[in-house]
Amino acid sequence: MSVGVLLVTHGRLGRHLIETVTEMMGTPPLAIEVVDIQRGQDPDSCVAEALEKARCLDSGDGVLMLTDAFGSTPSNVATKAAAQSEDYRIVAGLNLPMLIRIFNYPEKNLASMIENAVQGGRQGIISGENDLG
Repeated sequence: MSVGVLLVTHGRLGRHLIETVTEMMGTPPLAIEVVDIQRGQDPDSCVAEALEKARCLDSGDGVLMLTDAFGSTPSNVATKAAAQSEDYRIVAGLNLPMLIRIFNYPEKNLASMIENAVQGGRQGIISGENDLG
């Protein structure tokens, strides 16, 4: 068993990130799904889709829901879906370093994976010459 990963993002962002990680690392070592949120889409139907995919991903170790922007429609959809189970958790601020970190440590439990995701995401954000040099 392992943690399932559900990306809830604007447009096709989640799909593009998965494609990029797959190109870099090969097949992801964790079960992963995407809920694409399009402008004008009914949020309630998006919540239903997220719940359906989360239930399919949950093999008993929980589901980590990653969303791109806190407070946005995808974030709100993930929050409503995650409220349906104590085994569903959310991290906002999805970026490529975050996904790489998650996939490099697929054996982590849900709580450790959340810490790893946040740490990887934060360490992947630097500001120009001062941090690069």
